[in-house]
Amino acid sequence: MANRFYEMQVAGCKRKLPIINLNEKIAIAGFIILGDIELTEKAAEALVAKVPQDVEVILTAETKGIPLAEAMTRKMGLQHYVVARKSVKAYMENPLIVEDESITTQGKQILCLMDDDIARIRGHKVLLVDDVISTGGSLKALENLAEQAGGQIVGKCAVLAEGDAINRGDIIYLEELPFFDAE
Repeated sequence: MANRFYEMQVAGCKRKLPIINLNEKIAIAGFIILGDIELTEKAAEALVAKVPQDVEVILTAETKGIPLAEAMTRKMGLQHYVVARKSVKAYMENPLIVEDESITTQGKQILCLMDDDIARIRGHKVLLVDDVISTGGSLKALENLAEQAGGQIVGKCAVLAEGDAINRGDIIYLEELPFFDAE
């Protein structure tokens, strides 16, 4: 159980986030959008107002970006969104696979797309969606997937930009989230 918290307001929702040590030096505020319907809906609405309006498909990574991508897809009047999976499934023929490194996941992981998802991306304008952009590892993997699938990236967005990501000029986000010293 966390003994430190960071209070923030995002998309009109006030939340108290537990501060969790990543290692001996750095701690992060645990932002979990999964299951938070109010925050998901309000964040999706706020992001839709800021992203390019010519988006044809939204691409997100499994897992925490899924509810946000779904809500944004509905609000933009799109029919589908694409989820990059973290493992190859038996039903995936000829999957497209890239490596991903995230500060919240130990070691390297993969992100992959199946044939149907590749076809949804090929030749279309793609918006990359995530809950938090920090080091940019997951976002870079999504970029690689979209490009290898033949999509044109027209925007990259997240609810929060964490740490140095706040200085990036290529992302759209709603609020900043600092890093903390580990205790």
